[in-house]
Formats: sequence, structure tokens, C-alpha cells
Amino acid sequence: MMSDEYLVECKIDDDDDDEEEDDYDVKKIHPSPPPPPQFSSTPSLTQVEIRDPYGVNKHLKVEFSDVLAEPASTHSYDRVWVYSGIAFESMRLWGYRCLSALCAVPLSCLCGCLFALLACMHIWCVMPCIQVCHTCLPCVRSLWMSVVNIFITPFCASVARCCSGIYVMYSKE
Repeated sequence: MMSDEYLVECKIDDDDDDEEEDDYDVKKIHPSPPPPPQFSSTPSLTQVEIRDPYGVNKHLKVEFSDVLAEPASTHSYDRVWVYSGIAFESMRLWGYRCLSALCAVPLSCLCGCLFALLACMHIWCVMPCIQVCHTCLPCVRSLWMSVVNIFITPFCASVARCCSGIYVMYSKE
């Protein structure tokens, strides 16, 4: 059943004094599309959140407590533990930033070239070969069916007739 928000009441009279209402009804029936997204050089919070929209790397969320933990019987000084956590988090963050600054652009260029090569090979080599196979396969299929019907089917039928007289009985003795 359709909800009421999709139902629109339209007047059928042709009065010219209702043009303002008609314009409102037209806007209500056909809403304008949303404006295109604006990109800026400074990342906002929403841009940072959608860097992994499909959750490809959600297994890489490593926290300090996932790597280092002290049992209850042995504890270091509280400040050592706090500073170790701060050092771990800052080195993880800045290490990633430095390595990505050095490696991100060359590796992304390499990945782009790899995917361009794969797309080119698929478009210009794989698909034409598949189309040739689809074109030639009906002839090959009829030839194969002839071979099967002439040689393999009689052989299998003969073996089946020979083996049909064999009975296996199992008894406990």
C-alpha cells in the first residue's frame, strides 16, 4: 500500500489567479535535485569518515591495549605506562603519515597502471577471445556430440550391460 506522502492533490480548474499555488504544487511534486558536493582543500570530519566506505581495512584498527598489556602480578610505574601509550599512539600515527607521504603517490600510480593494464587486457584480449569461442563453439559442440554419440555412448552402454548381471550380497558370517 502506498503511503500518503506520495499522494498529491491537484486542482483541475484553469483559473489564472491560482498560478502561485500551481507553482508551489509543481515544486512540491518535482523537487529540485540536491546541489553537487563541494570539495575543499582542508578535509572536514565527514570527508575523513568516508575514506574506507566498504570497510576494506577495518581489521587494521590496532589500539595500544591490543599490542601491549601487563598482567595483574607485574605493573610498571603509572607514568611509564601512560607515556608508553602516548608514544605508541603518536609513533603509530606519525609513522603511518610519514610512510604514506613517501609511498602513497608512487604506489597509487603503480596500482593505477596495473588496473589500467588489466582493463586493457580484458577489453582487447579476453573479451575478443570469449566472443570467438562463442562464435566457434556451436560447430565444436556439434562435432563433440557426434564423437560422444559414435564412440563413447555405445562403449558405456556395453559396459553397463556387462555389469548389470553382477549382484553383490553382504552377509555376516
